[in-house]
Amino acid sequence: MPKVTFLPDNETVEVKEGSSILDAALDNDIWLDHNCGGFCACTTCHVIVKAGEDNLSEMEEDEDDRLDGAEGLTLASRLGCQARIFGDVVLEIPAPPGAIRIVNDAQLVAGQIDEEN
Repeated sequence: MPKVTFLPDNETVEVKEGSSILDAALDNDIWLDHNCGGFCACTTCHVIVKAGEDNLSEMEEDEDDRLDGAEGLTLASRLGCQARIFGDVVLEIPAPPGAIRIVNDAQLVAGQIDEEN
C-alpha cells in the first residue's frame, strides 16, 4: 500500500492505491479543506507535492484550468480531489491565507512560534 506523508504535521499514512489525496486525508482524520465536496469546482483542497510526483495520476485539463486560481500556486501544485495516489508521496497542505498553524505545543513552549501573532 502506498504511503502518504502530509506536511507540515509530518503525518504518514498508508492508503489504498488509486485513492484521491482528498480521500486519503479525510479517511485518516487529516485536515484538508474541500468546499465543493471534491468535484473540482474550487481550489480549497490545493496541495503541493514535495516528493513522489510520478506516483500520482496525470493532471487532467479540468484540474489544470481550476488550479490557475489557487492561492500559492506552484509548479508542484495539485488538487487533492483530482490527484490519485499510485505510490509513495510527500505532500504539503498550505495554510489558508491569514491562518497561523501551531504544529504542536512543544514548539509553542520552546518559543519557536510567537503565541500572540
